[in-house]
Amino acid sequence: MADVDDRGDRPRRAPAGPEPRWRALTFSALLATLTLGALAGMSVDRDTTEPPRVTAHFPGLQPPADEPFAQVPGLAEAVLEPRPAPEPNVDGTAGADEPDEEDGTAEPAHPIVDRRTVGERVGEVAGLTTFRGNPTRTYYGRGPVPHEPERVWRYPDEPMCTVETSGSGETTTWCGTGWTGQPLVWERPDGVTEVVFGAYDGAVHFVDADSGDATRPPFHTDHMVKGTESLDPDGYPLLYTGSRDGKLRVVALDRDEPTELWALEAHPEGVWNNDWDGSPAIVDDILYVGGEDSWFYAVELHRSVDADGRVTVDPEVIFEKPGFTDELFDKVGDRNVSIENSVALFEGRVYFANSGGRVVGLDVTDLRDERTAPVVFDYWTGDDTDATITIDEEGMLYVAIELQRFLPRAEEVGQLVKLDPYTDGDPLQWSVDVPPASSGDDGGIWATPALHGDVLYVPTHPGELLGVDTATGEVFHREHIGWHEWGSPAVVDDTLVVPLCQEGGLRGYDVSDPRDPVEEWTVTLDTGACIESTPAVWDGRIYVGTRDGYFYAFGRAGSEFAGSGSEG
Repeated sequence: MADVDDRGDRPRRAPAGPEPRWRALTFSALLATLTLGALAGMSVDRDTTEPPRVTAHFPGLQPPADEPFAQVPGLAEAVLEPRPAPEPNVDGTAGADEPDEEDGTAEPAHPIVDRRTVGERVGEVAGLTTFRGNPTRTYYGRGPVPHEPERVWRYPDEPMCTVETSGSGETTTWCGTGWTGQPLVWERPDGVTEVVFGAYDGAVHFVDADSGDATRPPFHTDHMVKGTESLDPDGYPLLYTGSRDGKLRVVALDRDEPTELWALEAHPEGVWNNDWDGSPAIVDDILYVGGEDSWFYAVELHRSVDADGRVTVDPEVIFEKPGFTDELFDKVGDRNVSIENSVALFEGRVYFANSGGRVVGLDVTDLRDERTAPVVFDYWTGDDTDATITIDEEGMLYVAIELQRFLPRAEEVGQLVKLDPYTDGDPLQWSVDVPPASSGDDGGIWATPALHGDVLYVPTHPGELLGVDTATGEVFHREHIGWHEWGSPAVVDDTLVVPLCQEGGLRGYDVSDPRDPVEEWTVTLDTGACIESTPAVWDGRIYVGTRDGYFYAFGRAGSEFAGSGSEG
């Protein structure tokens, strides 16, 4: 098929397409047992030249004033209805422009490990080590989840901010953490549980999960850090982090202070800009990542330990591919085709989407030997697709889409879709519309959906929390929670934790009956600051950064789950 699918007709129901092709895989992980020194310190002094996505920052964002969400007539009754599963194309045109071999028997020489079932441990590291926890982006942390949580610490002493001056002399202050901004939490070999996150002050911070004190000096970049980092899943003391200064870095954590070992710079033929929002995935010593330069990369890290026992890398870019095509530029009418989501992996395939709405699947089973990754799935959603693709245990893709360009294709496809990347027919299984809540605003979804059994939960930019049946696309739950709700929810131990922007806090739902979420608690910040970031749940605590310049831990004050209560 063509790089960008532009079918004008929407097929109706019909018999299902061919069954997905599964491959048997083997697990391969390497543990390097290296202890870490206890470090401390913090200093912030950064200058920047390019803002993040949202300009309002404190105390909270406000919806357009002309038509508040609650005043839109008939919204709850009229929108977000699912479309039926369509009939597959009879000509089999929804596959790929570079199909893989269909012998269905060979096991890949260098398999992509499916770590859905590893749970809290990815490789040999206990923790939440990447955005959404694993390569399929479906792991959200370890319980228990605190009930009626209270703030137990706040970091640091002063807000983490950057002041930007435009060419005209106007200044804007950027504070705290934004989209996606999920913290990492890991149990270090020396027994310290450490929280790691990047912030708008241009630094990656390292904090003791119990006390809220700095565990080592921040790692400074030359611009803001607004995505999510990754920790090495196989035990090496390595951090992988992007920045708006144009570099994706590999940072050693076994020195006196975090030390850059290597950096990947934006492609010289890149399109849009040089930021790195995505959380890299590291599997079998290969790092997979997409950049806002609109290119996809695979980097063989060659991780090792030197004679002094210090971690080393010798990275080699073994594959790179633009996520855009000339046809895509023609379709969308602009050049905003950046890759802002975190790549997702499933059984020998890597998936990503871009701001032009192109969803791509690459076969990487021969990548190390052949330096090739043919396109095996290609679909056009019709609008900016920044949320990370979520993959279920059958390999189906759940894709959340923004609504900004208002192209006919976006109306045809919808803003929350389930795609079957294995069918020879139309991959679109169902879709849900998410129109704007008021005139002059955007619609759609920035948050990454949370998969919980056979349901999805996702907040929308117009301000509804949706619960969706993964089999049918039925919207069984919708609830107004605010506006500009970009933070991705987490589900741990039958508790759904939802970040709130307009109300400035967190909300917990009992989802022991997944189709009947029951609100249990809401905690709000004194500052009322928007939470655009994704929370992390770990051992009785919820960790999240906000737009007020601070980072917070919430837990059960006075219980075994509360820390020292120290506050910056």
